[in-house]
Amino acid sequence: MTWQENFKHWDDFEDLDPTLREELDTLKEDSEALEDAFYQRIAFGTAGMRGLMGPGINRLNIYTVRLSTEGLARLMEDYGAEAKEAGVAIAYDGRHDSQRFAYESAAVLAKHGIPTYVYESLRPTPELSFTVRELETFAGIMITASHNTAEYNGYKVYGADGGQMTPEDADALVAHTEGVDLLTIPSLSQEELKSTDLLTIIGEELDQKYLARVAEVTIDQDLVKEMGDQVTIVYTPLHGTGQMPVSRALDHAGFESVVFVDEQKNPDPDFTYAPDPNPEDAAAFEYAIKYGEAEAADILLATDPDADRMGGAVRLPNGKYQILTGNQIGALMTHYILQAKKEANDLPANGVILKSIVSSDLPAKIAAAYGVETVNTLTGFKWIADKIKQYQKDQSKTFLFGFEESYGYLVKPFVRDKDAVQAILLMSEMTAYYKKQGKTPYDGLQEIFQEYGYFKEKTISVKLPGQAGAAKIEQLMKGLREEPLKEIAGVQVKATSDFADQTKTYADGKQESLDQAPSNVLKYELEDGTWIAVRPSGTEPKIKFYIGVEAENELAAQKALDQYEAAMKEFTA
Repeated sequence: MTWQENFKHWDDFEDLDPTLREELDTLKEDSEALEDAFYQRIAFGTAGMRGLMGPGINRLNIYTVRLSTEGLARLMEDYGAEAKEAGVAIAYDGRHDSQRFAYESAAVLAKHGIPTYVYESLRPTPELSFTVRELETFAGIMITASHNTAEYNGYKVYGADGGQMTPEDADALVAHTEGVDLLTIPSLSQEELKSTDLLTIIGEELDQKYLARVAEVTIDQDLVKEMGDQVTIVYTPLHGTGQMPVSRALDHAGFESVVFVDEQKNPDPDFTYAPDPNPEDAAAFEYAIKYGEAEAADILLATDPDADRMGGAVRLPNGKYQILTGNQIGALMTHYILQAKKEANDLPANGVILKSIVSSDLPAKIAAAYGVETVNTLTGFKWIADKIKQYQKDQSKTFLFGFEESYGYLVKPFVRDKDAVQAILLMSEMTAYYKKQGKTPYDGLQEIFQEYGYFKEKTISVKLPGQAGAAKIEQLMKGLREEPLKEIAGVQVKATSDFADQTKTYADGKQESLDQAPSNVLKYELEDGTWIAVRPSGTEPKIKFYIGVEAENELAAQKALDQYEAAMKEFTA
């Protein structure tokens, strides 16, 4: 169907939700926005969908949520009665319509006779992952748009292991939605849903179980007991789900001097004091820095709205604060975990850390010094979760830490996704470790650079929305494959890895296979040791360029980074 036909189908539907009807009438005045809302069904990408809210098949609304849930219900029916009986756990963040989307999902599942376990109020993504495992449900649904701005929402699906749904199941879910009229999907009314025994409301009991496992993240209990009252931490949930679990986790661990950013402490779907609630961005730390300077805090920590990502800022010698990159946090955490375990004689012979192919090589270099292997996975934490499951099954390796450069970390695998609550507890312990030595995490990072070399990375995200943007991204990736790059910024390309066809090609033409699932990513290794990767986002209308350089000092690293950044920006000019 054309976008005009899709729009007419909605416009002619007499029972259209009143709020969406009003928004649709307004949208008619903007033909470009109308086309974007109806030219395609919203993509079900990295284990789910994320997009602007509003009317249309390319938007997040009760109908697109019902459609994906219908696909999930039919997938569960394929697996049989046991899968249906296991049910689905559902959590949601504090965004506009998140709670409604959660209950709409439960109503569709109930129509299929599938029980659901829905949280009484907003909860973080990692707790949903934990809940799936704890309740042994077939799947989990998390309603969240992660770190996106207020006009977005999203829908993520988790498998029985607590990891994001596998590509095979995601494809099957989508296949079950083909040809389905999303406006007429059968579901129970909310009154019917709440009167059945298919809906169970969950809350504090699961909170306590999750937080009991979070407490296991602490490596050196004696250190925290000694230093817990001497470390000052500023924390902000950026109007999201993190306040409750983080405050309870820090208090239980013994960190007594925790300062909360009052303006951003409470959930707010409009993100009034954090309009761009992404801990990757410096603007997210504006208020935390003010609090930090007033309190002379040792560290500033922030979680995104669904509390799966964590960012941090460390105190400099002059009393100011430096915001860390995700890769720098990953390096600090890797070093602390391995050092603390070594000192405790608890470093396993078969230890492994996991990281994505677009993350820094510095943690791998640190791990090697401790005799610990590093395994690279595709981007997306489901691949890290998949490796954890493999290692637990075959007992070949002991998982010690997993991270992605996009501020996602996992310390203990009772969760199978990024967990900012765990990350905050470990960062606080690490800060205590340095403070006991009269140092700061900034000092620790400089020591790491001195020992292992200066590494610097940059991620360039280019937003290309709409149908034209999607076409441009597709054409750009096609062009890079049809005419492979031989040099970048005057430096020879030593090898090109195309994860779509799982092949690594060297400059002399020699090829080897890549041991990863197919993915639309290109990664270039350059003669000077730099690597550059190009990847369309699986959840947003963006194409991302990742650059990693290693140099003898910060000045040289920054110069190289600037050089490559300029070269990559030419591709989307």
